[in-house]
Amino acid sequence: MTTVFTGRIRPLSPSADAEVEAMAVDDGTIVAVGAADDLLRRFPDAETTALDGWVMPGLIEPHGHPGFSAILLSDLVVDLRPVLIPEAEGVLAALRAAVADAGDEAVFANGWDALLQRGLPDPDIHFLDELAGSVPLVVIHNSGHSVYFNTAAALAAGLDRNTPDPVGASFGRDAAGELTGVALEAAAVEQVVAPMLAKAQQHLPRILPAHLHDLASRGITTVSDLSWNPELNPLIDALRAQGAMPVRLRWYEMSRPGGVAAPRGEDDPVFRQTGVKTWSDGSPWVGNIATSFPYLDTAATRSLGLEPHHVGHANYTAEQLRTIADPYAAAGWQLACHAHGDRAIDATLDVYEQLIRQHGLTDHRFRLEHCGAMTPEQFERAASLGVTVSLFVDHITYWGEVLVDDLFGPEHGGAWADAGAAFAAGHRATFHNDGWVTPNEPFRNMAVAETRTTRNGYRMPGGTPVTREQALLAHTANAAWQLFSEHEVGTLAPGLFADFIVVDRDPLTVSAEDLAETQVTATYVSGARVV
Repeated sequence: MTTVFTGRIRPLSPSADAEVEAMAVDDGTIVAVGAADDLLRRFPDAETTALDGWVMPGLIEPHGHPGFSAILLSDLVVDLRPVLIPEAEGVLAALRAAVADAGDEAVFANGWDALLQRGLPDPDIHFLDELAGSVPLVVIHNSGHSVYFNTAAALAAGLDRNTPDPVGASFGRDAAGELTGVALEAAAVEQVVAPMLAKAQQHLPRILPAHLHDLASRGITTVSDLSWNPELNPLIDALRAQGAMPVRLRWYEMSRPGGVAAPRGEDDPVFRQTGVKTWSDGSPWVGNIATSFPYLDTAATRSLGLEPHHVGHANYTAEQLRTIADPYAAAGWQLACHAHGDRAIDATLDVYEQLIRQHGLTDHRFRLEHCGAMTPEQFERAASLGVTVSLFVDHITYWGEVLVDDLFGPEHGGAWADAGAAFAAGHRATFHNDGWVTPNEPFRNMAVAETRTTRNGYRMPGGTPVTREQALLAHTANAAWQLFSEHEVGTLAPGLFADFIVVDRDPLTVSAEDLAETQVTATYVSGARVV
């Protein structure tokens, strides 16, 4: 049965400023767009649905973590994020209350951020032992790249002074070799939070659908997960069988030293693996990104325990990174590598170039993720290699002043996440959020990339703003292309799935300030309303 949807439609195809009156959908697929009278004549038996608002393609989150975010944003974890608790006193009060109510249960909390929640103490094992006593307590840093834990939590996770550091990750140790209560980077973090993940398994049938529905309510119709746990695949199959899958999901395997590439699957339009993910360096908020320039010597960096002239380091040597990535590249998988610092980006591009030449790759669409300190010259080099980029624009939204005044100064911090330079180099750049770090807010990403202004009204002193068209494409057509899904979604064009949203204002013509506040009033996937 054909349905003709009418309204003020921005297809974003063939150009961003196009506007049409109607869209005909049959069996979940767009069959025509154009004038309402013309489509009603062509499809005289069609049902008609009038859409009240502006209509545009469904938004695409190209670098999400819905599997992990569903857990960290659920009632299983104490939410300490500075977007909810801006003051240090509130963070400590929330932790004390959770410990008091814990009984025999472990307490897991997420969102500790000494850069935004000024005045937080050093959360070493002694402080957390004093705070929680015999209650296992794990506090995840807001970046997700480190966790803090007390002695009881170390025992629960089976960690002690003899636990070896995983490749590409580490546990903090004092001069005597004892654990200091910090784990850095994914492989070590996973060991500390393993008890929480095990407990969460029984709750996932409840919390994962709720999180996916929340994404759909924000206008996201396709989301990728760059840290997917394949053990969740049966749950996704069950949700699909129940008709409870409100978004399309593209997932990335987490690569590890010695990893073996999975076989290629079918081109499932709802749920499929797209590539593999690794981490070249860490987070600017904890001091472990690989840069050619030092952190500033400020009260903020001293509070992070960074010595004057501190320069972070990469998680892997270039040879280790190449060894990890090679079997996946050889099998034809897309590679996606987290890289913030300019030295990490150079090293990753070196590895990518070697793999591209070694395996004769053409349309590989290898990815760089976050790209905080990436320079215009590096954007140009990446584009020449066919490497694509996805920028974490909300680093500007929430930490813009911190980047400039506390961490890197105006030259390096002021040009952070330079989306305009990416587009100028010819990239089909995308924007994203890490869902458990900052809210999933695509329209705010667009506005911030356009103005380079923080939520407090501070304008970054460097970097290049993007145009409105570039901003819109970053969360639609460009993101579809980056996920090898341009033949399915990204614009409202014949032959693609009818994934679209209705919003309360024209996304092309409103001011940047109004764009950031855009409200989604309805979300459709394959022509069916899901929110």
